[in-house]
Amino acid sequence: MINDSHHSEAVIYCRVSSTKQTTVGDGLASQETRCREFARMKGYEVLQVFKDDVSGSLINRPGMMEMLAFAKMRKGKDTVILNDDVSRLARDLQAHLELRGAIASVGARLESPSIEFGEDSDSILVENLLASVSQHQRQKNGEQTKNRMKARIQNGYWVFQPPVGYEYAPVPGRGKMLKRNEPVASIIQEALEGYANGRFDTQADVMRFLQENPLFPKDARGIVRHQRVSVLLNQCVYAGYVEAPKWGVEMREGQHEPIISAKTYQRIQDRLSGGFYAPRKSNINEDFPLRGHVVCADCGTPLTACWSKGTHSRYPYYLCPKRGCDSYGKSIRRDKIEEEFEALLSSATPSAALFKVAKAMFKDLWDYRLAQAESRAKALAAQLVKIDDQVAQFLERIFEASSKTVIGAYEDHIHKLEMEKRVIKEKAAEITKPANTFDDALRTALEFLGNPLNLWGSGRLEDRHAVLKLAFSDRLEYSRENGFRTANFTMPFKVLGSLLGGEEMMAHPGRFELPTPRFVVWCSIQLSYGCIARRANGPGKAAW
Repeated sequence: MINDSHHSEAVIYCRVSSTKQTTVGDGLASQETRCREFARMKGYEVLQVFKDDVSGSLINRPGMMEMLAFAKMRKGKDTVILNDDVSRLARDLQAHLELRGAIASVGARLESPSIEFGEDSDSILVENLLASVSQHQRQKNGEQTKNRMKARIQNGYWVFQPPVGYEYAPVPGRGKMLKRNEPVASIIQEALEGYANGRFDTQADVMRFLQENPLFPKDARGIVRHQRVSVLLNQCVYAGYVEAPKWGVEMREGQHEPIISAKTYQRIQDRLSGGFYAPRKSNINEDFPLRGHVVCADCGTPLTACWSKGTHSRYPYYLCPKRGCDSYGKSIRRDKIEEEFEALLSSATPSAALFKVAKAMFKDLWDYRLAQAESRAKALAAQLVKIDDQVAQFLERIFEASSKTVIGAYEDHIHKLEMEKRVIKEKAAEITKPANTFDDALRTALEFLGNPLNLWGSGRLEDRHAVLKLAFSDRLEYSRENGFRTANFTMPFKVLGSLLGGEEMMAHPGRFELPTPRFVVWCSIQLSYGCIARRANGPGKAAW
């Protein structure tokens, strides 16, 4: 046994397993206090304290490397390294042995208040046994943590670092769950839905959208990387699912609130795999609402638009972009063409005397859509039952199968069926009773039919595009010399106009008969009614 009485200098090494433990717990301070008390009893002067907050299975730790370098500079002075416990030095047998060799190579000795290190075989055996036990505890803790996390994710709970746009919040009886982290969640929702519906043509467009948004978190250099966009587009957690492929947990419905629908997620995956293409809506422009809806009367090409720079200001113009056309590049003042359009729209206003007839038509449509929604809900419920039966059949086949390839194929089928179930459930959830009464929805519809110019005058681009789609069945032709050509109005305006002139007679049978003029009017309005009624329910809400 070496006599320690002549040693007067020592260093202390402390370690915890994670950075979190340095702020939440008191492990480092407790280890240091115990080692200082031991040094006082032995008569050692503590020169320095070295600390780490990394796993004990690693060897190259910043604090450990600094301590070894410090001891090496003092080689020949028989420096003592104090450590609270074997497990604090390392939690892996191989790492422990390598560190013991490194400490010996710099001329230092290891001491601890928990164990007496020695060079005899018994002391070495006890030391190695303690190191092995420490390794076993680390591995066992890892296994238990993994098993608990796996079981929790099997129950639909996300257990990893919360994805951007989410944060953890405690829920009574359910532990910590993901919840939307605003405003980032809404930004991500807009980005993902924009890619799904074609607003963003490429992933680079999504990246630019996120880069330009000051509220979206960037990396240390203030940049949104391509890799991050790819992760956002592929992460099923945003659609309300969870999965852990490395643990064998396939995708399943999660317990948290989704940011996008399963249908949107599927459209994104289709686009990423090349199976779906949504054209980019390049004609959306607040400054030129008629762009894309009006064509040149000379060549039939949709008019484009631009701002022209003058001497004192910038001026808005529409123009034909077709080379070789007589009107190519010849400007049309925006105010002129839009004033003529408003005059054209005013001419489509029907007589108030027809609103009584229109109300009867809408009531027939309202009742029909109610019955249709009920039938659709029953059909979707039947589809869910059918899919459940198919899933049960595939599960039985998995139990009977012995080939990993066959089992994997069955699991892929089950995964696709589960995704299909989620989409059907979302469709069923959308089939609800009308959000407003018949009178409320009717009022909105008649307001539009009575004066579409009021909706155009709202100034909202969405309203103006709705007017163009609901009032005109084709693009409008415009001549620089003669203005708008004869417009092809949609059937509601055509039929109401003809009824006003006495060219048609409304039939009032006891029930709805297909050959009657009333049915013709009903069919003509049906396509436009969905857009009109949605306005009664507010932005983003369906009528049914």
